[in-house]
Amino acid sequence: MIRRFLLLFAVGLVSPAVVRAELSLPNFFSDSMVLQRDRDAAIWGTAEPGSSVTVQFKGKTANTKADSDGKWRAEIATGSADANGATLTVTSGGDTKTIDDVLVGEVWFASGQSNMVFSMNRVPAYADLLTKADHPQIRMFNAPTVTSVKPQDDIDGEWTRCSPKTAPTYSAVAFFFARKLHTELGVPIGVIKSAWGGKPVETFTSRKALKTLPGTKALVDAAMEADKSYDDDKAQVAFRARLDQWEADAAEQKKKPVADRKKMAKKPTAPKRPLDTEGKPGVLFNSMINPFVGYTMRGAIWYQGEANAKPGAVPYDKTLPLMINDWRQRWNDDFSFYFVQLANYRAPSTQPGTPDDWALLQDRMRRILETTPKTGMAIINDVGEANDIHPKNKKDPGERLARWALAKDYGKDITYSGPLFKSSSVEGGAIRVTFDQAGDGLKARNDGALQRFEIAGKDRQWHWANAKVDGTDAVLVSSPDVPAPVAVRYAWASNPEGANLVNSEGLPASVFRTDDWNDVQAAASPANNAISERRALAVEIKALKAKREQLERGSEAFKNASKKHQELMKKFRETAPAK
Repeated sequence: MIRRFLLLFAVGLVSPAVVRAELSLPNFFSDSMVLQRDRDAAIWGTAEPGSSVTVQFKGKTANTKADSDGKWRAEIATGSADANGATLTVTSGGDTKTIDDVLVGEVWFASGQSNMVFSMNRVPAYADLLTKADHPQIRMFNAPTVTSVKPQDDIDGEWTRCSPKTAPTYSAVAFFFARKLHTELGVPIGVIKSAWGGKPVETFTSRKALKTLPGTKALVDAAMEADKSYDDDKAQVAFRARLDQWEADAAEQKKKPVADRKKMAKKPTAPKRPLDTEGKPGVLFNSMINPFVGYTMRGAIWYQGEANAKPGAVPYDKTLPLMINDWRQRWNDDFSFYFVQLANYRAPSTQPGTPDDWALLQDRMRRILETTPKTGMAIINDVGEANDIHPKNKKDPGERLARWALAKDYGKDITYSGPLFKSSSVEGGAIRVTFDQAGDGLKARNDGALQRFEIAGKDRQWHWANAKVDGTDAVLVSSPDVPAPVAVRYAWASNPEGANLVNSEGLPASVFRTDDWNDVQAAASPANNAISERRALAVEIKALKAKREQLERGSEAFKNASKKHQELMKKFRETAPAK
């Protein structure tokens, strides 16, 4: 009997333990969360495969079972808006998860690049407002900036109540958007913010979707090829060598008098495989979008595009709709999607007909309204700063996004946008341009003369135009230099200083053009072609340098790469513009 017991005991020691999977939920199902009102809100997580899972909330119950992988999903009725914090419980077997202070209201997802990341505490003018930012019914979930090779199911972060303590770190655009909705609707507002500065739209889109468009498929293919040839061991060795050299140089510089010290090169950064590098196609979708897929919400707000306003980029009126549709398909919900048009930026242009990639992207944003249902655009060509890509005025962008939601999602009878191009027709020696969203009538800001209208005839030579409001929703555009006009543009510049067409609400009109001529991009002239070629050369040099850093120093491959690098650098210096 004793021998049998010892044998069973010994077997128990060497046999793998049977561990029961614990009940778990993603981090965003947590205390102080907001659930979408008047919907069956999705709740999901993992548990023991095949086990029963029960979700309870405000007297309602939803039952489901975990699948063979332990994944489960349930939908629970939320009812009408409720500002009284309630408890949501999830049970499975002997496990129970309790989530407290859950509000029911309106939920929005906020994403994009740095102007969405831009926080309240970066604007000194908001200091007094922040001391009064006690809005416990406004909640925000701030996701961290992380990368991933494969789609993730969870992400760190927590819900916080809006208060003078928490609001300084909130996205300023999301804060003003949420505050406007809360003020107008009187219900709790929850915002999930997941954004990363300086990144293109393609990184927020799944690679599966990107492969359906030729231009973006090429980006995916290039990233996959680079990832295939990446050798982390070699890259780490090369990085360590560069870092050691940098630290040695820094130590030598410190020994010298301050006046004799040379400017140090940037400290080397640790290498990352291409498919785990922020900004690469699909990477931030995997890490910062996919975890939230399925969270029941009213819609999304988006502030991005700066990283795509460059020569050679895949047209934004193709890439942004691709991302929108990708998200909607994965959420299985045609939710509302409202975005911010790029602000005015850079030195003002002074000549009509100036090619401009920034204005081209702004106009492509406008065209998305015509091609992609349930979208809206906040026009902000009056809030930008010539020398700062991050305008400090985030109140107007946030509240202008909220206008679209108030009108389209909540039935408010308001003028929800600045004037948007509707149609044009030639009338004698002028062109009549009509607009949607004129409100009670179009006008010039500060009652001056309308500016920044351009007009051209068949010769495609652009001239500054005379423009005057005619009726409630139309502008007549003409020029004595163009007796037979065929096309009009408005605010066609990165910084269209003086553009002043507004509606009765004071909201600015969007950039637009009535032509489809191929003279809108900076690469149209020989001089700019040279600039574009030099930029391409810089990209090639950067890519070669990254490849060389993965090679063993002193190896034949390293020597060949160094030689090629020197040749490219010589060409780069030779093509520098004359001072």
